[in-house]
Amino acid sequence: MAAPEIRLNIFELVSSLAKTLDMMSPVIADHHLRVAYISFRIAQELNWPSDERRELVLAGALHDIGAFSLTERLNLLDFEYAQPGKHSMAGYLLLKRFPPFEGMADLVRFHHLPWGNGTGIMRKGVTVPRGSHALNLADRIAILLSRDRPTLAQVNDIREAITRLKGQVFEPDMVEAFLRLASKDYFWLEILSDRVEYTIGKAAGFQLKEMTLTDLIEFSKLMCQVIDFKSEFTATHSSGVAAVSMALARFMGFSDIECQMINVSANLHDLGKLAIPSEILEKAGKLDDDERNVMRTHVYFTHQILDPIEALSVIKSWAALHQERLNGTGYPFRYTREELPLVSRLVAVADVFVAITENRPYRNGMGKDRAIGLLKKMTEEKELEPLVVKVLLEHFDSINDTRIAAQEKAISEYEEFILAMEEE
Repeated sequence: MAAPEIRLNIFELVSSLAKTLDMMSPVIADHHLRVAYISFRIAQELNWPSDERRELVLAGALHDIGAFSLTERLNLLDFEYAQPGKHSMAGYLLLKRFPPFEGMADLVRFHHLPWGNGTGIMRKGVTVPRGSHALNLADRIAILLSRDRPTLAQVNDIREAITRLKGQVFEPDMVEAFLRLASKDYFWLEILSDRVEYTIGKAAGFQLKEMTLTDLIEFSKLMCQVIDFKSEFTATHSSGVAAVSMALARFMGFSDIECQMINVSANLHDLGKLAIPSEILEKAGKLDDDERNVMRTHVYFTHQILDPIEALSVIKSWAALHQERLNGTGYPFRYTREELPLVSRLVAVADVFVAITENRPYRNGMGKDRAIGLLKKMTEEKELEPLVVKVLLEHFDSINDTRIAAQEKAISEYEEFILAMEEE
């Protein structure tokens, strides 16, 4: 199998992630895209270079990616919140792991830093990018604008609130640029438009870019950590599923390129958990019915994030179907065996295997005999693919050792991540 040609619009991918991050609650719907739009218009008004404007858009679309809990996201809607928070550092630490996002990472790191009458130009000896101050201003404008009141009726109140903090919290030239924009009705109407994503993409001029399979693997590893690091309960899960999926694929005779694509799919299989509050992911006890229904949505969101990106259609079909079952009892589509690609059946087995054997903070994983018993039972009940389970059982110890090694590496990376945040 030849390496696939991967040409995608990075804004389409990032905006899909942004919308998913904002699905935690209707209260924060489209917040990331609003911030991306406002910051872009401010930068455009100030005649910043087009490349800098595009990077600002991407940073705006992911600026709160390090805020894992719904409580934290809701707290950030407080207009008076204007201090660097752990979520800013978390976002920075995650984004900088992917080289194309390093510039964005620096913007996200300082996006709640007040201007402080000029002192905000530096933070602990580090020069603060001007884009961070644009994000700070855009973020505060966005939270002041409500869908519950006529849009244009809010303009004067927002202008006054921002002007009052000029120099103290917000960089003066950026405030002046905002005030010029604020006099134009289209600016406000586009912020709350259902077409804001289209407007940003067209205005910023994002183009299709070539991405190698290696690039895609590195991006999927970043997303793997963004997903898993939402909670210590899930800090190593996707890494384990990716390692087991790769091992199964090799034992089943898939080509090297197919194995790499399976690696990407497994890294992204829980992408939809970006929409699940960490309060649910971290619940040690049994989920109640409402919580269980929220959790079930994550696989559909994985599908939804990847669906608009044609270049990732194969990876989507492999990643987003891991909760389907051969007998049609799975979700979200209730597909049966004939409708499920072999790789999606493989990832489903890997997901179950890791879930039952990995240790969690609130319980130990199953031992070998018990795990084998459950896998055989699920196969007999026509939930899991017999061919894949057969390969897993034949190489149980080897595959389990691979899982353990991958998850030990992941927990080490998670502990380094937590330590770096505490040092901020």
